[in-house]
Amino acid sequence: MTGPVREVTPNVYASTVLAGAQFIDSFRVEIGATPLSAREACTRMVVNGPRWVDALVRLRNILVTPFGLKKSGEGAYAPGGLIGLFPVLSETPEQLVAGFDDSHLDFRLVVDVAGEATLRHVTSTTLVRTNNLLGRTYLTLIIPFHKLVVRGMMGRIVEPAR
Repeated sequence: MTGPVREVTPNVYASTVLAGAQFIDSFRVEIGATPLSAREACTRMVVNGPRWVDALVRLRNILVTPFGLKKSGEGAYAPGGLIGLFPVLSETPEQLVAGFDDSHLDFRLVVDVAGEATLRHVTSTTLVRTNNLLGRTYLTLIIPFHKLVVRGMMGRIVEPAR
């Protein structure tokens, strides 16, 4: 049985993933007995995400260019390669950590797959640490969009692109 995407209390060690994070949120979707690794869940979210999310990312990249900010994934070290625009920093079958550091803020995405054999779920946790006034302003502006984007992307885990 699969379910809708819902916001949940974050359950990651923020000090290990991104020490000093000022923003953390988590969303979860039930996947029933679907066999899924953290990489596959992240790929479904990011690569097969809704088209409107891709349009928002392109708009974001255009808007941040004058401020000298990295475009999503640009120039980031990725020991685990990239999933879409996200550099993979660490990975196990049950958990994937992606993200990058920039002058204005540092960002991490943690995708966890957990649960019993027939009651599995995927949790996506976002952590952000701002580095200056531009980062704090940027974070304030994107939070409402962030929640919509994550819900839309996580919906693709249970309903992959057709």
